[in-house]
Parts: sequence; C-alpha cells; structure tokens
Amino acid sequence: CIRDRGGGMLAPTVAPHRPAAVPGPPRRSPRRARALARTAFVAALAVNLLVLYAPRVPAPPTGDVGLDKLVHGAVFALLVLTGLRAGLRAGWFVPVVVAHALASELVQELLLAQRHGDAWDAVADLAGVTLGVLVWRRLGRTGA
Repeated sequence: CIRDRGGGMLAPTVAPHRPAAVPGPPRRSPRRARALARTAFVAALAVNLLVLYAPRVPAPPTGDVGLDKLVHGAVFALLVLTGLRAGLRAGWFVPVVVAHALASELVQELLLAQRHGDAWDAVADLAGVTLGVLVWRRLGRTGA
C-alpha cells in the first residue's frame, strides 16, 4: 500500500491488464516474398505458354466449349495477377499481355497446324486479363 500526503493509506496500484499478444501468421521477409512472387509468375507464364502453344490439346467433350473459355480466362488472369504481384509495372505489362492474348490466337491459326485460332478464345483471354487486374487492385496492388 502507498500512503497519501496526509498519511492515509491508498489502495495498491495495479498496472492495467494487457492481453497476451496473439501470434499471427509468420511474416515473410520482403526478399523471400519477392522471390516467391517471381517464382509464381514464372510458373504461371510456363502454364500459359503450354496451354496456348502445345501442339496437341485434349478436345473438350462435345458441346463443352465453356471449359475451354474458362481455361483461357484463368491462365491469363493468373499470368496478370502473378506478374503484377511480382512487381512488373502495370503500365507496360498489361498491354504486353493483351498483345500476347491477341497474337496467340493468330499464331494458333497461322503457324500451328494442329491448333486453330478462335475469336471467342481471344475474348476469354482479355476477360482473364481484366480479372487479373481487378483482383490485383482488390488485394491492394502489392498483396495481402
């Protein structure tokens, strides 16, 4: 107990209770996070090129063209999202990916004997680019 100036007793002072810190997920170092983002981008680029330029692709079941368009959109969304998260600047990277999306259909039509270009694939590719940019913006551009 502590005495006040007049000699009376005061209640003991107790420090306010602070809850114990709850450990969150382990934080990655910025260097490791950048390396992981770059690795994800390289993997997405490899998948994108494989899907677009492999000489033979499994044919979707009859009438199931939606799956093909979904794959086209997904590989471009993933490419854009991982590229932007890896630090590539949107101002030049997104237009390059748009050009790649359009050129890939021309390459398939003109240069790959076992593939054919499809305008709707190009539309799906561009939708994927748009989705990738929107998700990147939603995540706060640098990631969550």
